[in-house]
Amino acid sequence: MAAGQGWKAVGVSRPHESAELHVLGQATYTDDIPELQGTLHAALGLSSKAHARITALDLSPVRSAPGVVAVYTAADIVGTNDCGPIIHDDPIWAVEEVMYVGQPIFVVVADTHDNARRAARRALVTYDELPAIFTPQEAKAANSYVLPPMQLKRGDYQAAFAQAPHVVKGQLFVGGQEQFYLEGQIAYAIPKEDNGLLVQCSTQHPSEMQHVVAHAIGVHSHKVQVECRRMGGGFGGKESQSALWAASAGIAASKLRRPVKLRADRDDDMLVTGKRHCFYYEYEVGYDDNGKILAARADMTLRAGFSADLSGPVATRAVCHFDNAYYLSDVDIRAGCGKTNTQSNTAFRGFGGPQGAIAIEYVIDEIARNLGRDPLDVRRINFYGTTDRNVTPYGQEIVDNVIDKLTAELEQTSEYRARREAIAAFNASSPVLKKGIALTPLKFGIAFNVTHLNQAGALVHVYVDGSVLVNHGGTEMGQGINTKVMQVVAHELGVDLSHVRVTATDTSKVANTSATAASTGADLNGKAAQDAARQIRERLAAYAVKLYGDEDGQPVRFLDNHVHVNGHKLAFAELVQKAYLARVQLWSDGFYATPHLHWDAKTMNGHPFSYFAYGAAVSEVVVDTLTGEWKLLRADALYDAGRSLNPAIDIGQVEGAFIQGMGWLTTEQLWWNAAGKLMTHAPSTYKIPGISDCPEDFRVQLFDNGNVEDSIHRSKAVGEPPLLLPFSVFFAIRDAISSVGGHKVNPPLNAPATSEEILRAVSAVEMAA
Repeated sequence: MAAGQGWKAVGVSRPHESAELHVLGQATYTDDIPELQGTLHAALGLSSKAHARITALDLSPVRSAPGVVAVYTAADIVGTNDCGPIIHDDPIWAVEEVMYVGQPIFVVVADTHDNARRAARRALVTYDELPAIFTPQEAKAANSYVLPPMQLKRGDYQAAFAQAPHVVKGQLFVGGQEQFYLEGQIAYAIPKEDNGLLVQCSTQHPSEMQHVVAHAIGVHSHKVQVECRRMGGGFGGKESQSALWAASAGIAASKLRRPVKLRADRDDDMLVTGKRHCFYYEYEVGYDDNGKILAARADMTLRAGFSADLSGPVATRAVCHFDNAYYLSDVDIRAGCGKTNTQSNTAFRGFGGPQGAIAIEYVIDEIARNLGRDPLDVRRINFYGTTDRNVTPYGQEIVDNVIDKLTAELEQTSEYRARREAIAAFNASSPVLKKGIALTPLKFGIAFNVTHLNQAGALVHVYVDGSVLVNHGGTEMGQGINTKVMQVVAHELGVDLSHVRVTATDTSKVANTSATAASTGADLNGKAAQDAARQIRERLAAYAVKLYGDEDGQPVRFLDNHVHVNGHKLAFAELVQKAYLARVQLWSDGFYATPHLHWDAKTMNGHPFSYFAYGAAVSEVVVDTLTGEWKLLRADALYDAGRSLNPAIDIGQVEGAFIQGMGWLTTEQLWWNAAGKLMTHAPSTYKIPGISDCPEDFRVQLFDNGNVEDSIHRSKAVGEPPLLLPFSVFFAIRDAISSVGGHKVNPPLNAPATSEEILRAVSAVEMAA
């Protein structure tokens, strides 16, 4: 009873469902919601110390500031003073002790946003300062962790390492990254009858916001409704860390029984919220004369910040992605979530996967240089196999490996070999400007690595005029989830996309949702919406057969806004009207849970991923060895999106992920001063890529490859995996620096590869050459 041949609503490029509204400035974000009469505005009072006891707190200057209505501290919270997503170690507002510069201590509520923000800075706080830890290296040395360290072992690493003909060992530091969503953190809390509360907020996880707010104000979850129509970007920064803002607004609104809006200014947002985890690595790897890895040990220390937040799952995913696209027979992979007196780091696109995978790529890059071989050849010799060498260190068999085929296609279409020869010729005659090129692959597991989160629900309503309304548990942050879900429902019912509409994510419609994260949004919610639409279609089909008879067991076909049954063709809306009069149910709920997933956190073994997405990219750069400036000349990317639901959206996601990942590895440097204050807390000091950083020659293609798993229409996730593609930029820069020493010296290049870092690496190569 599926749609017939020649017509389809999936697998075709369609504009983002809000594209026109975005262009016209009519798309409603949380701050655009018309404010109710009596709305107040809140601001947070922040710590100025990295680690200290609060010995005195005088808020009288705050209360007497113009426009102030109320000031609240942790003592005013009637429920639970906690917004930690897993471990309850993250207070909404600090009590007695502050753990980082920027930690909220109180909330002030005033008549205007400006008055609230000015008042918050008038607090008189006396501190007794305590020792502080800022870097992952310091945390490791002090044995300071927010969670017990984890370890994944396979084989006999020590024996394999002892027998290896060659060894490479060293250290690497890869910095963190600010999510830098265009729309900052914001929550608008509106009291409802019977102590209820409506919270409109910019969040990737409405259900978690519901739980946190309910616990904070001391009510059951059914008293709190959380709604999010869309976000102006999330990237993981609004998965758990929107809770602080929602709770603060909710507490104030609940106490005052007046609407309260809390909108963070950019500098406050960046001071308060966590980032991508920076990683410090110590590694040693044994390999043979061909570059095949025989034994690998890696010790990764994350800068977790002062609380656990999502650091445990992030570290787990980093450990499970250390292998990237390579078979590692004997491994010892460790990860520790270092406790530091900095913002509590959190989810960021890739969720630890990029940090895990870049370490093995760094090692392979060094092996190739040590052997005088092309890094692509060393990568290829270590690729996972298809019939053997195809089990990951954590025990999952890879059944869909296309990395060799995909890489070979990109190698040919990008003219990699010819360009490498041309670059060698250029560098030989260019003493200052040096070019570099690199091809890097990716393998990325898709699913939450906490099994129970892999579930979703949806509602589909068909109205009497044939129009369709969909609600699901995913959140729209610009990535196109609503468009894809609309396409899935349109395809299932055989109607044009214009007949389908998606409404705001709402905890009163679909309950107990998972975060829109881990690249699972379209996978989970698409399947749930398909399930709901399928039930309606089957009811309509059964009714159509009752009206017009059965065509020798042939299926009733729904396509192109019509229903075909036993030689009859009638408009979808006509059948719907008849079905309504016959009291056929025209709405349904749907549910989906990803099958075959299991994970043992103690042994770090199992089947944590539904499937793998693959990709590869080639980047060519030119570096000025006197200034450290560089430019990306050309980038070629090939990404495995399976049977893409919407190729235009998926290509856009690949392009965006590539540039965002490039920023992480090159320009986006987080810097704390000696007192622990984040100094890069505004666009003036924190450098995300601009349009001038994009390559003039940018070639992105989707790899033709249906998913072996029964994903939604055999598509594959496209949110996080492409962020690994710009590894090729980082290693192209390293390749250019290496040419200064005739490719005989491994440049000690950390990330981000800023101009200063590039110059340090150039100097090191020159001194060693």
